[in-house]
Amino acid sequence: MWLWFLAPRDGEPSLFRKLLNAVLATALVCGFFLLSLNRITYHLDFSFLALYRFRLWKAFLMTLSLSAASLVVCLLLGALVAYAYRSRVLMVRYVARGYVYFIRGTPLMMQIYLFFYIVGSAWQVNDRFLAGVLILSMFEGAYVAEIIRGSYESLDKLQLEAARAVGFNRRQTLGQVILPQMISRTLPALTGQFASIIKDSSLLSLISLIELTQATRELTANHFNLFEAYFVLGLLYLLLTLPVTALTGWLEKRFKY
Repeated sequence: MWLWFLAPRDGEPSLFRKLLNAVLATALVCGFFLLSLNRITYHLDFSFLALYRFRLWKAFLMTLSLSAASLVVCLLLGALVAYAYRSRVLMVRYVARGYVYFIRGTPLMMQIYLFFYIVGSAWQVNDRFLAGVLILSMFEGAYVAEIIRGSYESLDKLQLEAARAVGFNRRQTLGQVILPQMISRTLPALTGQFASIIKDSSLLSLISLIELTQATRELTANHFNLFEAYFVLGLLYLLLTLPVTALTGWLEKRFKY
């Protein structure tokens, strides 16, 4: 019976073992938190959440829309910056590197204040949704650029030389040699980056964008049930990120070289 709790030396454990141990692990974590609540004599009360179900639903859709729009923009920006890294114009190359170093070296909170209250005010970007998409895309675009650049630099240079040797022009080399390999190498990482976008969108509550975190803050201002509100907030974020995480794992296995 104790073998049910051990992974086999070779191969994957059976579905029964996975489910059994997953249930036990979940029960262990939940039991720990329930014990902690009992030690501080805290009684859970989720009844007040029903009053704000429509507010939370709108905030959930806002987070989803914000993340999806930012994903598209940051992919375009990341590809552009990755291409600029290899530009023959040195100024363009240094601008791209400076952008990546600055974004990756500073916290998102600072960037939100900088770009919204200074740059956004200077250029009259008053739409908070648009500002949120642009700020989040600029932040995530630096990481996407590094993913794309790293994928390109990992390609075997002999393949590019072989493509030129058989008479491929630049367009044929890009379409038939470079892109197929880069897609298989970057797709799992880019999918995982989408989960980061969803989580990082919570900081846009700093500019009063009514997404999940901001809606939860407003909710707890009226009802002081902090644990219940933020517990539900965590579940809603998991509802968004767990499918993305599962998709990332599947893509890693699907494109494993």
